[in-house]
Amino acid sequence: MALTKYKPTTPTRRFTVLLKSEKRNNPEKSLLSPMKSKAGRNNQGRITTRHQGGGVKRRYRNIDFKRDKYDVPAVVKSIEYDPNRTANIALLVYKDGEKRYIIAPSGLKEGAILVSGEKAPINIGNSLPLKNIPLGATIYNIEIRRGKGGQLVRSAGALAQIQSMDKGYVQIKLPSGEIRLVNGENYATIGGVGNEELINIKLGKAGRSRYLGIRPGVRGMAMHAEQHPHGGGEGKGQVGGVAKDIWGNRRGRNTRKNKVSSRFIIKRRKGKKLNK
Repeated sequence: MALTKYKPTTPTRRFTVLLKSEKRNNPEKSLLSPMKSKAGRNNQGRITTRHQGGGVKRRYRNIDFKRDKYDVPAVVKSIEYDPNRTANIALLVYKDGEKRYIIAPSGLKEGAILVSGEKAPINIGNSLPLKNIPLGATIYNIEIRRGKGGQLVRSAGALAQIQSMDKGYVQIKLPSGEIRLVNGENYATIGGVGNEELINIKLGKAGRSRYLGIRPGVRGMAMHAEQHPHGGGEGKGQVGGVAKDIWGNRRGRNTRKNKVSSRFIIKRRKGKKLNK
């Protein structure tokens, strides 16, 4: 997707870089659901995630992560913008008339024919069991549990690679560098997630962040000492040389608690150790 730069008619326009947008109007009504803004609050109205709120009203696009309509060909009707994720989505129209949204892979064009199933050809956008995908192939939308739908590698520009197969498991290298074993019966989609240029955009103004529902954040060093461990203005740097959050917890600590699945991790991402 092409990037759009603007003439420097204002200070904001001088540095703004945006994507040439995909189709934004008239999404498929049958695949839309209402979406209420939570503004970072829980069911008691208390803020549990800071710096969220406001933003443009949006509706949720129901995405088919399972790809469980097997051996039925579908035509790609359109590639559309999705306000709820970084990737674009593709509208599929199946031979029997059913319509579904999927995450659009890089290189997918309108009019392409896609199919899901064990005997599907190795083409971009087709979904197959991992055991039927050749070594070295790039994949995305990978299932962790059979039938639950894709949970891994779904953001813009992301892709994983199949490295080896052994005893019913497939060794996959994830975008983070982590190497993980996944059951060969689980489904994945051929290709990589599209919209790779998203990383190069520059919003250009604070208001554009507010459209996305992102509220301002304040640096700890700009606060009073009573408000943040980094505050107070008594010289730069963190107290004790350790970065902390607003509650005094050490930043960057390991938060992974699911040690049951650690046996499926061959290699953690760079700088991390296995929790066994």
